[in-house]
Amino acid sequence: MSRAIALLGKELADLRQNLALFLPSVFVAFLTILLPLYIAVIVPYATGERLSDSSDFEVALEMYRQNPEARALDAEAAIQAYLFQYFLPLLVLGPVTSAMSIASFSVIGEKQARTLEPLLATPITTFELLTAKALGALLPAIALTLTSLVAYLAVVAVFAREGVLWILLGPRSFGIVFLLGPLAAIVALQLAVCVSSRVNDARTAQQIGALVILPVAALMVLQFLGILLLTVPLILVIALFLLVINAGLMWVAIRLFDRETILTRWK
Repeated sequence: MSRAIALLGKELADLRQNLALFLPSVFVAFLTILLPLYIAVIVPYATGERLSDSSDFEVALEMYRQNPEARALDAEAAIQAYLFQYFLPLLVLGPVTSAMSIASFSVIGEKQARTLEPLLATPITTFELLTAKALGALLPAIALTLTSLVAYLAVVAVFAREGVLWILLGPRSFGIVFLLGPLAAIVALQLAVCVSSRVNDARTAQQIGALVILPVAALMVLQFLGILLLTVPLILVIALFLLVINAGLMWVAIRLFDRETILTRWK
């Protein structure tokens, strides 16, 4: 894999010259931190009305009280913990949007710059090439996720009630951010790479990769309606499902990446 590692170094070096690709992810991370803070802390403080006094959060309180780790919290802290954990899947969208932008630019940008053809003429295999490009998109996305999570937990530690932070430091939160997040990002970037190998417009590849956002949004809606709660077993099931999808997408990507067409007929 020495060739893949060398290509990965080139990908990361290229990204340093195109930091604007991270702007959508930074915006999503900012909203992820601001929205729960506004709903759980700022609005109750401004209105003088406790969250536990509102009938809108009765379902949330009942669902969260079913978790053993939340039984030690008072009603207000339990609702805050629910809200901060409810918005946690938005941190998954950060690496997804980053992966889509980076993966699309990685292939189509090289096509437009005429640097992909010399690379394909080298002995590097398609698997090594796609692996390097996948890691080149994934590693910066994970770094952004870590930064966002640290900022998110810092906000909770400063503004939320006592005990809320310890709920967010549990296995469910880390499973969402460090398991579902990277796996969803890999699905998005592999979709982007598959499409990028056939089209010349990065926006088309990003639109296809954006399909990964729909299941994340659906999970949030189901949680809000009280139909679903992301438990550790459910997170592991979803992660296994994403692993199977990723294996299938890699198989498809290798076959769609037509080296001869790119070398001889791409314009």
